Amino acid sequence: MRTTTKHKLTNPEDFKQNLLSWSQQFDDVVWLDSNNYQQQYSSYDAVLAVDAFTGFQTDYKNAFAQFKEYQTLANDWVFGYLSYDLKNDVEPLKSANYDGLAFPDLYFFQPKKIFLIKGDTVELQYLKMVDDEVETDLNAIRHYKDDECDNQPIENDPIKIQLRIHKDAYFDKIKTMLSHIRRGDIYEANFCQEFYAEDTVINPLEIYNKLNAISKPPFATFLKLNDKYLMSASPERYIKKEGTKIISQPIKGTAKREDDFILDSILKNNLITDQKERSENVMIVDLVRNDLSQTATKGSVKVEELCKIYTFDQVHQMISTVTSQVAENTHPIDIIKSTFPMGSMTGAPKISAMKIIETLEETKRGLYSGAVGYISPTGDFDFNVVIRSILYNASNKYVSYSVGGAITAKSDPLNEYEECLLKAKAMRTVLEGGN
Repeated sequence: MRTTTKHKLTNPEDFKQNLLSWSQQFDDVVWLDSNNYQQQYSSYDAVLAVDAFTGFQTDYKNAFAQFKEYQTLANDWVFGYLSYDLKNDVEPLKSANYDGLAFPDLYFFQPKKIFLIKGDTVELQYLKMVDDEVETDLNAIRHYKDDECDNQPIENDPIKIQLRIHKDAYFDKIKTMLSHIRRGDIYEANFCQEFYAEDTVINPLEIYNKLNAISKPPFATFLKLNDKYLMSASPERYIKKEGTKIISQPIKGTAKREDDFILDSILKNNLITDQKERSENVMIVDLVRNDLSQTATKGSVKVEELCKIYTFDQVHQMISTVTSQVAENTHPIDIIKSTFPMGSMTGAPKISAMKIIETLEETKRGLYSGAVGYISPTGDFDFNVVIRSILYNASNKYVSYSVGGAITAKSDPLNEYEECLLKAKAMRTVLEGGN
């Protein structure tokens, strides 16, 4: 079905940048970039999938069953996303909040052309119908110039970022969340707020490149679905399958960076010993263990790392790694469905948390706090968590980014609000053009 060729790269970073620019001619694009971040569970440095041969998009109703059928019939690589609102297919829930972006709830496509970059080698997997284009494409990519594609900065009025929830209302909503915790309705919930701009035109690739340069995260993503775009600087993996091994790496716990080494080390150490942040992380680890146990072979769920600190350009993060084993005949979509939405973006108990989230948040999450990734022909997969991300509907001229944090009994509303602003800083910077 596919022709596979491998080629040596003299300058992998230049090739990656040219490749992403070249991809903008297609309507269906998924770009995944590790930014060469060294991690234990890494398959590729970067992946590009373009040009849909077949595609599938739907709302949440019966979405996972339809996705399972599509993926099984394709029996090939599929790339795309799962929006947070697929929760309504998994449980009897709803999403009735405002949606300015209007993305489909689920979208995947079978690409004609795939580029898998590892070190100084790129592997091309082309469907046989287009395999005669390999050399032409490689030559075009290696000699690509930005002026061949509309990648020039757009002159536009300054972007006016608005808050969907203002500060006083945010405090009131956090107090309501805390009252649910005191009553025992939930132990923890992830509460999110949207920042947005209307009647706004941006250059998505330019915005993505700036965002990625600021953050250099291990799960960066550029996604294009016709007129809809995701520009993501995500540091978090949702779930990965390697053979019969499943890996989930939830993030809970954030501290800012400082240029001064001593101050930065103090902030990092404070995060390590912060009991509130550790309790957030441990509660989500328990939730992930429970989710994985639904498809795991008996006794195989393990916590490989608990509350380990990872350092990124913008922040320090507390990350845990939970793994399990599944039977060889377990369908990949069943694994994803049994763990979705991810614990780090919901809360504990999960269903109660999602119900409360829906009543307090003002915006339909959509792709934000969903996942982008791929499933391979062998059933392996890798998906990120869509956070630290900008979403854009070019037809509606609507730009959006959301941020959130875990609320527990120890949460202070002001500290939670300041953490949201810290997480939002990179997105706001690239959109407003400030520092």
